[in-house]
Amino acid sequence: MKLSVPKETAAGEQRVATVPDAVQKLSAAGVEVLVDPGAGEASHVPDAAFTEAGAKVEAGAGFSGDVVAKVGPPSREEIGRLSEGSVLIGFLQPLTNGETAKALAGAGVTSFAMEAIPRITRAQSMDALSSQATVAGYRAALITAQELGRFLPMLTTAAGTIRPAKVLVLGAGVAGLQAIATARRLGAVLSAFDVRSAVEEQIKSLGAKFVKLDIGLENAEDAGGYARALTDEEQQRQREALADVIAQMDGVISTAAVPGRRAPLLIIEDAVKRMKPGSVIVDLAAETGGNCELTESGKTVIAHDVKIIGPENLASSMPDHASQLYAKNVQSLLGLMVDEEGALKLDFDDEIIAGACITRDGEIVHEGAKKAAGVATEGNG
Repeated sequence: MKLSVPKETAAGEQRVATVPDAVQKLSAAGVEVLVDPGAGEASHVPDAAFTEAGAKVEAGAGFSGDVVAKVGPPSREEIGRLSEGSVLIGFLQPLTNGETAKALAGAGVTSFAMEAIPRITRAQSMDALSSQATVAGYRAALITAQELGRFLPMLTTAAGTIRPAKVLVLGAGVAGLQAIATARRLGAVLSAFDVRSAVEEQIKSLGAKFVKLDIGLENAEDAGGYARALTDEEQQRQREALADVIAQMDGVISTAAVPGRRAPLLIIEDAVKRMKPGSVIVDLAAETGGNCELTESGKTVIAHDVKIIGPENLASSMPDHASQLYAKNVQSLLGLMVDEEGALKLDFDDEIIAGACITRDGEIVHEGAKKAAGVATEGNG
């Protein structure tokens, strides 16, 4: 089986879908790896490193394999370069990017979205959402420290004692927990809020205080382990209660998201007004609407003397380790797709293979992607 890795073309994307260590392991499993020249350049992986690991680096290699591994969704031009019957792996945004799913189905490509991999124990090594969220959470804490005009840790100096900064993390998924751990290491006093009461123990284990809001909402977790969407009334009560907590903070890192939907609004303008001048909000949900009412995706906004930062594709800002983690995720998924001789073998009875599949045999097969593409789903068409 031939695996192709193209150079990413999306603006600002610095990651690559494989690294030399993964190439060595795949080659040992009988997979031939083909890499576009310069594919790892932005991740500080020179072509020579790929060659030494056993990959072939040559012009036009990125879309020539039986399987193509990417990071971001393919462009129209890239879909046109995929062969009918080929396999595509990458972040395909199946719940929101219906046009890509339709184009892949039309091209006869069998596609697998890293976002759609089932959240089960056996698939943990393939969980690219978690690996990239780890990078984003870490980076968010550093941005908070960088942009805040104050020390994070407590300092005792000859000129007096500096009190530690207070930082609130909203959402205790992988990104939120990593943000807590990193900001804690930097010396901040941490608090965290999540609508899922089950994460209280995890938050406390990292040295943060779990914020409990007296709003009659004990738990809001869906069957997949994500935070469920709240009702309008629940959201309003939550926002008003959070405003009282946010007003006491020097920094807020917000990470709350619901897959396939607009990010929940948690930080209303009144909460921003009540923060101390010079405070900072880093909104990791900026690309899906933002957790803060004043967030603008990809921009830094100063409102009421508070800096509101809405980073995009934050994992890509640390491409070396982000690529290393993602390459391991892809390698693990490929382990389910290759037989003992290194030949491609897709077992759609495997719940991981079936769950991650978006298009197959010229059709969109993933229910969420069908909805995004406006295709009739089972039971209503």
